[in-house]
Amino acid sequence: MERSKLLVAAFLAITLCINAPAERISVKHIQRPMHRFMMARSEGGKTIANGEFSQVVQGDEVTMRLTYHFVDGSIDDETTTYRQQGTFRLIRNHHIQKGPFFAKPVDFTVEAASGTATSSTADKNGKIHIESEHMDLPDDLANGFVGTLLLNVPPNTTPFRVGMLAPVGGGRLIRLLISPQGEQLFRTTGQALKANVFRIHPELGGIVGVIAPLIGLQPKDVMVWVLEGEEPAVVRIVGQLGGYGPVVSSDLEGASFGK
Repeated sequence: MERSKLLVAAFLAITLCINAPAERISVKHIQRPMHRFMMARSEGGKTIANGEFSQVVQGDEVTMRLTYHFVDGSIDDETTTYRQQGTFRLIRNHHIQKGPFFAKPVDFTVEAASGTATSSTADKNGKIHIESEHMDLPDDLANGFVGTLLLNVPPNTTPFRVGMLAPVGGGRLIRLLISPQGEQLFRTTGQALKANVFRIHPELGGIVGVIAPLIGLQPKDVMVWVLEGEEPAVVRIVGQLGGYGPVVSSDLEGASFGK
């Protein structure tokens, strides 16, 4: 089977693996205005990007933006708006990835209320092509704010799933299985603290679970470290940016982890 046919089969299989029930996460920590900095490193420990995180709150709507500026000039820029009213609910997400670090540029927008996903791509002549798709999106769609959800679940939670709309064509739905992985010590501002660790596993079941590794579409698990307390925070993320490419470790400024 040709690679292109394998790709089509894989993506069709992904769309058929999303029937697990939605799991909305209850609001435990009300999100407030915030401004923090991150540092991204390669697996070899080399600094490859500086990140800036900001969060603005208007009523029960939160808009968060995380931008990485890479030393090679690449940019990863994601803006997410969600509602925190009893439970969390995505409103919109816009994710841009461009530059030499990324094998394929991404400009992908999700409007959850209307069920619209839009991809913007440029051809070799620089002409912009817009592709939109309307679909029924699950209530637990978590594009751009999975970390926020992890601030609101107990460290001993049972494994749970949320939805994710991947930037493939007009958008393809997958499920993320999130499981607690215990605790790990880290240091910040001279203090030794404990972070709760979670594993995020993209579920590519059925035929796609067989096909994806063969054509290089199998994303690796993502690990997330979360600090509890009055001001909970995501202090570390280790995984691929956008579900493909090299593994990157992104740490909150001032946080240090042992080997």
